[in-house]
Amino acid sequence: MSVSKKKRGRRRKLVAELTEAEWEIMNVVWEKEPCAAGTVQEALAKSRDWAYATVKLTMDRMVKKGFLEINKIRNLQLFRSCISEVEARRGELRKMLKRAFGGTLTPMLKFLIEHEGLSKEEAAQLRELVSKTGKKKD
Repeated sequence: MSVSKKKRGRRRKLVAELTEAEWEIMNVVWEKEPCAAGTVQEALAKSRDWAYATVKLTMDRMVKKGFLEINKIRNLQLFRSCISEVEARRGELRKMLKRAFGGTLTPMLKFLIEHEGLSKEEAAQLRELVSKTGKKKD
């Protein structure tokens, strides 16, 4: 995923992609930041049986990739995200959209509707969203 990060007033491209495990960690960090690795491990305990060392090592690697930063307060290391949830999702979606649908949104939406289905509520929400988007462009 190609996402941007502000650093010293400049924006630079991150070329690394979040793995499935990193996505789970980022979701916790976005919700609880700043947070320690132990906080992340506790939050993921129900879905993942990861040792503290595994979580900490993964988070340290995410720092090297540019997804997280560490703020040290005495002996405590607090992690913060370097990318927003929106940036990460946008990058992931653009990558998938380009790879699977040639970068075109309409075929992807058609595929999702035909193969995943929509509830009546979801269909109404989608119609409302399309209506609002159409009005903005007029």
